[in-house]
Amino acid sequence: MAQRLLDAGHVVIGYNRTRSKAKSLIDAGMKWGDTPRAVAEAASVTLSMVTNTQALESITRGPEGIVAGLSSGKIYIDMSTVSPATSRAVAEQVKVQGAEMLDAPVSGSVITLEEGKLSIMAAGNRAAFEKALPILQAIGPKVTHVGVNGLAVSMKIATNLSLAVQMLAFSEGVLLAEKSGIARATAVEVLLNSVIASPMVKYRGPFVLNMPDEAWFDVNMMQKDLLLALELGRQLDVPLPTTAITNQLLTTARAMGFEEKDFAVVFEALARMAGIRNG
Repeated sequence: MAQRLLDAGHVVIGYNRTRSKAKSLIDAGMKWGDTPRAVAEAASVTLSMVTNTQALESITRGPEGIVAGLSSGKIYIDMSTVSPATSRAVAEQVKVQGAEMLDAPVSGSVITLEEGKLSIMAAGNRAAFEKALPILQAIGPKVTHVGVNGLAVSMKIATNLSLAVQMLAFSEGVLLAEKSGIARATAVEVLLNSVIASPMVKYRGPFVLNMPDEAWFDVNMMQKDLLLALELGRQLDVPLPTTAITNQLLTTARAMGFEEKDFAVVFEALARMAGIRNG
């Protein structure tokens, strides 16, 4: 995402806890900020994406946090998938500084990002959204304003639960076909050319044949999102039965030692439960 901003001609100053991970971006022209505050002070628009709610609190709070570096007229965009309540609380802190915050998580994968097809949902002050829109569109072409602060994060949680549920349903279909006597590769080919083949199933379905060594989105990260969904469902009295079941399969995958694998590894967990082992 930072590379896309550089490619679009934006001046980018960045920070990461492990500087070595930013080397390729620095080599590509990104400037370095020593702290989150330093980045926010240097930029008119600051963007962040971190792993969870605790990480968001870590980078925004304190004397070297993002909020301390904001001032009147600046915009802060957090693209993490975190607790909506925490996102709204940070937005209130940002307003005290005279700035505006948008929560703007993304939907897509490594492939959709590289292809320029990433979609973004954003929430917060409409004027701030319009001002930040060209920057967001440099990251992904489809950007939708969904309402007030916190609602984009809620929309992302609602989106991500379907990814895991779809992957589990796909896995069930493949295994049922396989144990019926159909070759796994044949079952995958049929399903990927059927009406159930959503974009996610099309790019992640082949993982049941060849799991990547490096996870696109690992079990722990997906379970974090499902737990956010289940908590939100509890607060709003929305039953999420398939989300709850899928969450249990992710726990099973973790118990089998797959926590760092892509969440598509729910297939392997289910396969072992079905008596199929591939080594």
